[in-house]
Amino acid sequence: MAEFRVGEDDFEVDGRPVRLLSGALHYFRVHEEQWAHRLRMLRAMGLNCVETYVPWNLHEPRPGEVHDVAAVGRFLDAAQEAGLWVIVRPGPYICAEWENGGLPHWLTGRVGARIRTRDAEYFAAVERWFGALLPQVTERQVDRGGPVIMVQVENEYGSYGSDHLYLRALADLLVELGVTVPLFTSDGPEDHMLTGGSVPGVLATANFGSHAREGFATLRRHRPKGPLMCMEFWCGWFDHWGADHVVRDPGDAARALEEILECGASVNLYMAHGGTSFGGWAGANRGGGALHDGPLEPDVTSYDYDAPIDEFGRPTEKFWLFREVLGRYAEGPLPEVPEAPAVLAGPVTAELGAFTPLEGVLEALGGPESEHATAPSFEELDVDRGLVRYAVTVPGPRQAYPLRAAGLRDVAIVYVDGERAGVLTEEEPVLEAPVAGHARVELWVESLGRVNYGPRTGESKGITGGLLHERQFLHGVRARGLRLDAFAPDAVAGLPSGAAGDGARGLYRGSFEVSGPGDASLELAGWGRGFVWVNGFCLGRYWSVGPQQSLYVPGPVLREGVNEVWVLETDRAGEPRVRLR
Repeated sequence: MAEFRVGEDDFEVDGRPVRLLSGALHYFRVHEEQWAHRLRMLRAMGLNCVETYVPWNLHEPRPGEVHDVAAVGRFLDAAQEAGLWVIVRPGPYICAEWENGGLPHWLTGRVGARIRTRDAEYFAAVERWFGALLPQVTERQVDRGGPVIMVQVENEYGSYGSDHLYLRALADLLVELGVTVPLFTSDGPEDHMLTGGSVPGVLATANFGSHAREGFATLRRHRPKGPLMCMEFWCGWFDHWGADHVVRDPGDAARALEEILECGASVNLYMAHGGTSFGGWAGANRGGGALHDGPLEPDVTSYDYDAPIDEFGRPTEKFWLFREVLGRYAEGPLPEVPEAPAVLAGPVTAELGAFTPLEGVLEALGGPESEHATAPSFEELDVDRGLVRYAVTVPGPRQAYPLRAAGLRDVAIVYVDGERAGVLTEEEPVLEAPVAGHARVELWVESLGRVNYGPRTGESKGITGGLLHERQFLHGVRARGLRLDAFAPDAVAGLPSGAAGDGARGLYRGSFEVSGPGDASLELAGWGRGFVWVNGFCLGRYWSVGPQQSLYVPGPVLREGVNEVWVLETDRAGEPRVRLR
């Protein structure tokens, strides 16, 4: 056991000054069988600490249904075995380019704009969640012989709100539930962020990607004493669907890291290894500059982040430059770099011979159909990730008028009397061809990821403003949801199978044989948009708009011999085959 404390000028372990050389690695974005390798890679880069968030919505998909929270403890144990301290950032909000910033859809759907405040309903849910989560953390604190040295209060709160009573209550709750290691906050190095997000008596840290001296000078105006730390050194960045791939020059990143360390500060590389947003859990941002109130910008499945350790766990040029810089500040020689993980022995093509149309998939795996006066949101239908089919009748006889899906989030494929009639988006919510009555209209609405940052975090998905024919609301809307977690092997095995039409939407299934499993890329040439599972493991969303062109397949997901693949196409399918290489 040891004592870790925040000193006047330094972090201290048993009274000895230490510099934290940390790296972010999210246990939920790395296959568990690969944790040990990735953690050894962090050590080999010169780090002595790892940082992770905890996504509430992953572990509590429905109220009171807490799933595998023990995974947090297993990751902390793996970090200790690798010789790393751990910084835990439990939220409840985490951002992280993760669906809804980690907040459960069932909670944000109820409380709306009252999230991340002292609101009694919101805070009661946080108390219940932390009561389930924190034993995994507190039992592994450094003063109990574990690796956990610090725990964060909320996350970048100064970028969002100014409810200091909420922050204080959250800090007190962490202590009440057994956190004895130091607490901290992290915010951008701007006055309004630091005043909004910091807590008196709690260490304040700053997040930035460059200009360390200026950033720390701002932090010092708010906190004259205490160790300096950049809690998020943005050494890369994330990608959005339909935008360019983002990279950061390795030399520039290494120079910025050197500047942080020259200031005598500690650092946490964000990300050291980004991993993958498996399971369709990637979030979304809003454009529009600093206000973050513009068009939706969905995050891609890969969270490679242009990090020093890439999505496949391999060292990049940035890794070697960082290792050189960090080695000058490490205690003793650095460990050898682990061998790269095994890769697939050779390219494999899977023919997708079995097909179930999307209507059949919804019938077998969807929730119950319900009728509503107006279109219900995804949250009202208990859909976190997936689709909702809305059906409404345009009464007649009446002449053709424009059909509008007001407040649409995010994309709808529209059918009129069974024929595909167009695609609607938030920016273009009116069907190109007017609709005459009497007609049956179906809108298959897909969420592209809930907003994870800014004032629109927690906003609802679906048709949120009603269906209108000209200026008249259409009432009597029938709705049925299809959640991604409904795609369990036993359920999928029971689906009816038939021939697929050209480009038909639905679930395609096939198999392929592997001799020598290992990491692979899965490619879907000519396919539109959807999700892929390999042996029941959801790799995430694919989308032809790019920039991501393939999906990462972790080696542990594959097995020697026969493997199964499913592709859920929600727009237009390509040739019925996928390729792994």
